[in-house]
Amino acid sequence: MKSQLTIESQNSPELLERLLRVVRHRGFNVQTLQAETTDNEQNLHLSLTVYSEREISLLTKQLEKIFGVTKVSLLAQQAEIKASA
Repeated sequence: MKSQLTIESQNSPELLERLLRVVRHRGFNVQTLQAETTDNEQNLHLSLTVYSEREISLLTKQLEKIFGVTKVSLLAQQAEIKASA
């Protein structure tokens, strides 16, 4: 299942590394990642698209626990359709 998340956090050098480590350890694959800082460069806004057959709540609950993360939102979720021959 493909899921699109937005993550709001404090801007710190190690945050992206921690976030990607949690994604990998929970069994999700990153398909897209977009990050941008706010005008004052204190906060970071991330858009993340991940893929896995696992339940997305397994990932979002862990992302919320990362130090500096203030909000995790699930924007969209879609099942991949497998073609059979």
